[in-house]
Amino acid sequence: MRAPVSRRTLRWLQTIVLSAVALAWIYPLLWILSASVKDATGIFGSGLSLWPESWQWENYSRAWDEAGFARYMVNSVLVTVGTVVIVVVRCAAAGYVIARYRFVGRRLIVGVLAATMFIPTGLFVVPVVELSDVLGLLNSHLGLILALAGGGHVAAVLLYAGFYAKVPKELEEAAVVDGAGFLRTFLRIMLPLSGPITATVVVLTFLATWNNFFLPLVFTFSTPQNRTLAVGMLAFQGTNSTDWSGLAAAASLSLLPILALFLVLQRYFVEGIAGAVKS
Repeated sequence: MRAPVSRRTLRWLQTIVLSAVALAWIYPLLWILSASVKDATGIFGSGLSLWPESWQWENYSRAWDEAGFARYMVNSVLVTVGTVVIVVVRCAAAGYVIARYRFVGRRLIVGVLAATMFIPTGLFVVPVVELSDVLGLLNSHLGLILALAGGGHVAAVLLYAGFYAKVPKELEEAAVVDGAGFLRTFLRIMLPLSGPITATVVVLTFLATWNNFFLPLVFTFSTPQNRTLAVGMLAFQGTNSTDWSGLAAAASLSLLPILALFLVLQRYFVEGIAGAVKS
């Protein structure tokens, strides 16, 4: 009779398998970081090796100064922060109303919101651009922020709605007794309570906005000085050649704010996702 596998052996096998999966998962990131300090020959001649033969730190200075990524970084931060603030306030208010108020057509609204998740976002680009052009916002940061924040963001609304549905009604009743209205109850009580959900929405919205390419491309087509980092990557792509080392350095620079934000909000992000799954 075959002896059973010990628990320690199973733990070691699990560790080995998970380590291999983790390495395969993060290898593209490590490759980008490695390529950012290589020259063009080193990128294509070293195969899968991550260790550069010569360290080309000037790739970063070329991306930051010559390609204008200092300006693109400021634009990306401005657009992303503005979009995140609007999305958080708007989606939290919508989720609060859906969860705490009973009104005619509530189920229909929730169904329509859920259905919009299956509609390709590309269908909304033309009307958004035309509306922005009519309002005189097409080639401005404000227009881009409103265009990015004006989408459905259904997942964020449903996350907030699921959270607020579990909040005890006694909190609202106590606020009403103290003379608080809708806005005061929402801003002073409900929104601060939804910290983990807000962190989740902030991270997801930040990622989507920071990496968005098509809308920023359309809104900055005639104003290159307003380009974001995602659009600014085109600066390394010429007619007959591409500066791959500069492109890798620019991509590495663009990852820094995302990694910093996730490290700061990691605990709250995990709590928000766990709470959403449990609900």
